[in-house]
Amino acid sequence: MPKVGIVMGSDSDMPVMAKAAEALDAFGIDYEMRIISAHREPEEFFSYAKEAEEKGYKVIIAGAGKAAHLPGMCAAIFPMPVIGIPMKTSDLGGVDSLYSIVQMPSGVPVATVAINGGQNAGILAAKILATGDNELLQKVKEYAVKQKESVMAKDDKLQKEGYHVFL
Repeated sequence: MPKVGIVMGSDSDMPVMAKAAEALDAFGIDYEMRIISAHREPEEFFSYAKEAEEKGYKVIIAGAGKAAHLPGMCAAIFPMPVIGIPMKTSDLGGVDSLYSIVQMPSGVPVATVAINGGQNAGILAAKILATGDNELLQKVKEYAVKQKESVMAKDDKLQKEGYHVFL
């Protein structure tokens, strides 16, 4: 049974949304990915959001560009956390999407990651799910250790190559 729903309004969002899926895969979290337009097929969207809880979703990750209504509409219908991913746009660079998602009215929160922040959305979903799953919490902690080790290894390499900054 999927624990996370990943939904986007257009297939052009797929490269960013795939990063959310890859993060969930790394944690062993089941998900279902869909393309559903809140504007072009509202009946299908409403069915998706209303049935998400029955399908076992605990979190929805919704990506959208421009007017970016998809995450907010999910949050209005789905009773559990929604993470919005604002998509970079050609018109305003994604700031339009960011503002549309982050400026939700009181009572309808959407957790919002950076523009094109698919990986962080997947990690945030894992952290949310880890609040009730000790095994997953351990994986999240191990991921943080790997991140630290990666940075330390890069610094070690930099130091060994002899780069020095003099102020």
